[in-house]
Amino acid sequence: MMADTSTQVCELNQATHNWRDLVGRYDLSGPRYTSYPTALQFRDDFSIAPLLNALVQNQRQQKALSLYIHLPFCQSLCYYCGCNKVVTQNRQRVDVYLKHVEREMALYRELLGAGREVRQLHWGGGTPTYLSHTQMQRLMDITRQNFNVIEDGLSERAVEVHPGQTSPETLDVLSRLGFNRLSIGVQDFNPQVQAAVNRYNSEAEVRALVARARSGGFQSINMDLIYGLPHQTLATFAQTLDSVIELRPNRLSLFSYAHMPAKIKSQRLIHSVDLPAAEAKLQIFSFAMERLKAVGYVHIGMDHFALADDDLVRAQREGRLQRNFQGYATGRDYDLLGLGVSSISSVGKAYWQNSKSIKEYQQALSDWTLPVERGVALNRDDEIRRWIINELMCHYRLNLQALAKRFAIAPGEYFSAELDELRALQSQGLVTLSDSHVVATEVGKLLIRRLAMVFDVYLKRDKPDAHRYSKVI
Repeated sequence: MMADTSTQVCELNQATHNWRDLVGRYDLSGPRYTSYPTALQFRDDFSIAPLLNALVQNQRQQKALSLYIHLPFCQSLCYYCGCNKVVTQNRQRVDVYLKHVEREMALYRELLGAGREVRQLHWGGGTPTYLSHTQMQRLMDITRQNFNVIEDGLSERAVEVHPGQTSPETLDVLSRLGFNRLSIGVQDFNPQVQAAVNRYNSEAEVRALVARARSGGFQSINMDLIYGLPHQTLATFAQTLDSVIELRPNRLSLFSYAHMPAKIKSQRLIHSVDLPAAEAKLQIFSFAMERLKAVGYVHIGMDHFALADDDLVRAQREGRLQRNFQGYATGRDYDLLGLGVSSISSVGKAYWQNSKSIKEYQQALSDWTLPVERGVALNRDDEIRRWIINELMCHYRLNLQALAKRFAIAPGEYFSAELDELRALQSQGLVTLSDSHVVATEVGKLLIRRLAMVFDVYLKRDKPDAHRYSKVI
């Protein structure tokens, strides 16, 4: 049954009123901190040496991998999408692409040694289910040939699907290939909203996929929703949310639409006048957060929610939650290796990104060269700040004593300017400080990106650019 929207909004008014003015003060843009330094700090003159050093360290430590494979192909264009994508009806392009992905795997096998364990596998896009069943089988085969993909039933294998373009039979194929986690890009069920962003999937299609996934052995289902899309209202979004809640996904991502037409060309097809105002977006998010909490979901952080028995909740409770380029992760000690066009790797003390151009990506691999376009090697200060920002983003607190012990520094001296800034934010109700801890308040949790920004030296040097970052809430 659909919730009584008007009643719940009234109940939210008092809670929302207390921090709405504060949110107004922080109507600014900032990083999402899927890494630190962020991708904007990656350098085009990145030397191959840090990459090789990181891979050598991985080999010496025999660290397992989290393997991400980017599959950029899409059947149609979703206007809001900022992902690296190739919209085409020529499905033979996939075969050419997979040939180059296979070569990239072979290059890493030579650098890492044969048999490197893969404990997490993620197919992202684009639309991974654009691939034919034969192409999916081929991709899994070449992955197994180049890596030791662990088959113990505990390893995570996740795949993203567009429910309007995925058949139940395709889920059967994915299950046979070993996938056990499914991420469904719902976004919104309202027909007017779907037409405005050229993204179509019905509630019936999603229900059929969920039923097939659960009967077919998928252990976890995630759904993505986007708020702030054209023509969305609190009432229409509440309808979508209630339909999703009835399906009881294990995880739910509630992304804020970031309208950046100067940076993302497809967003120019969205009319700005049709977008909900900032106040309406705030009301939608407030409603959704309280509604999800009321039906048993835990707010992991930012835009992620999960049921109380989910691995993400356990990881957060045990202090091992992490942020990476896929969002929140369970914090196991794996290096992230990204394959495919535009993919990003995080191995040891280095980040690097592949070429964003599929032509340049494939040309590099045709020459038996890693298609790395840019990256960054972390210095000691980067490592310290990365740990701090991860603690804030994942656990809403910073243990100053643990910080001192871990990095052999005196936090009060090393971060004197940052602590002064936090004291100013404390007076505004975002954080509480003691001699041993920095802890975000309930309001501060909603503005956690703002707190993390305190420790970002690159952001302070370069100044936030509204055209490069999304809003912090």
